[in-house]
Amino acid sequence: MLSPIFKNFVKESPISVMARGMMERVLNPSQLDQWFNRTAEQQYTKDLLFSTVFDIMSKVVSGSHPSVHAAYQASKEDICVSITSLYNKLNGIETNISAELVRYAAKQVEPIIKKLGGTVRSPLPGMRLKLLDGNCIEKSQHRIEELRFISSGPLPGKSLVVYDPVLRLPIDVFPCEDGHAQERSLLKTVLLTIEKSDVWIADRNFCTVNFTCGIENRDAFFVIREHKNYPFQLIGEEKYIGKIETGRVYEQRISVVDDAGRKHIYRRIRIRLKKETRDGDTELFIISNLSKTKANAKKIAVLYKGRWTIETAFQHLTEHFNSEINTLGYPPAALFGFCIALVSYIILSVIKAALGSVHGTDVIDNQVSGYYLADEISGTYRGMMIAIDYRHWVIFQQMTPIKLASVLKKLAAKVKLSAFRKHPRGPKKPRPKRKSCENTPHVSTAKILALRKK
Repeated sequence: MLSPIFKNFVKESPISVMARGMMERVLNPSQLDQWFNRTAEQQYTKDLLFSTVFDIMSKVVSGSHPSVHAAYQASKEDICVSITSLYNKLNGIETNISAELVRYAAKQVEPIIKKLGGTVRSPLPGMRLKLLDGNCIEKSQHRIEELRFISSGPLPGKSLVVYDPVLRLPIDVFPCEDGHAQERSLLKTVLLTIEKSDVWIADRNFCTVNFTCGIENRDAFFVIREHKNYPFQLIGEEKYIGKIETGRVYEQRISVVDDAGRKHIYRRIRIRLKKETRDGDTELFIISNLSKTKANAKKIAVLYKGRWTIETAFQHLTEHFNSEINTLGYPPAALFGFCIALVSYIILSVIKAALGSVHGTDVIDNQVSGYYLADEISGTYRGMMIAIDYRHWVIFQQMTPIKLASVLKKLAAKVKLSAFRKHPRGPKKPRPKRKSCENTPHVSTAKILALRKK
């Protein structure tokens, strides 16, 4: 199926071939530019194609190039515009473009993930679980003129991300240019995307009357940790339900009144924890409108516990990709970079699904490092693109999901997992008390080590 020119790379770095093949299938230049022309509201294509901007940013996010300027320099002859024009384009990327790009990529890979058998069994069949959490982009450098005289760290934006725990990938994002904005201010936009039979799982910061009642009004469901300011009235007596791994579970009904004066009856699940949380909490309270026939109190408690998977995804974004490029001070550019990282995570999720279909999902989850997979891609990508001309990659565009899944499995079978093994470290040792050396600011390491022998 693949040209003989792929032979050496299939043998030595099948992971890189899988990554590039998926990019060609999901986000090839022609496809991207057509999508951009349909989606953009204000920006338009003149001399610099959107696919070129995407290509440069994806190289920086993946680590193939250390900066936007370095990526531009490497492709300067093909771009035909100045670096200033490139930055102007980046700084003007509409936030809806960044968000739609993530949604588009997620929809494109969903059938491929399913054909690979990369989904996990849903705890609520027939319903779609969606984990919601916020992410604040770290402070940027003070490159913008107005920021040069401000000592405070400038925040270029934040976003809410939606993660599908069954597909095991981010499927939506709601970016915001105001780095100081309260996450709750974005919930009105989130409500517009809620579909019937969705089950939204979120932390206490999203526990508001408008959000919980808004979800129910759209025939959807929620499992959200209670915020201390959430107004409700208790109904009846609390009942002991039983034990789970993390503690004892209790349940009680509550009444909540929305802004229109309508009364809503929800379930309040209390978990007496065996161990305190990192915030020192000994109990967790979870609010839900799921009926007992759909999920008992124990299952709701377990569903909320699964919320940590989106936090793990954020951690992987930071560890595996350059998701927060601090040289990009303008909010649209910074948010675009973050969304490119989400797209890269989506592509990596397909690769892990292919590996899991061949070597076993438990093996990939527990023994294979995503960091080493991403490092393999970034280290081999540039050389592979020089060796293999663009026209040889077009074949991935023409494959059906079934055929593509078959090719990905064949490539996954050639991956030597030993090169990507995790190396979990043991528990950290407490830091020893250090001696003060006021009159000796430096010591000789060689002399200190010589004392060891004595």
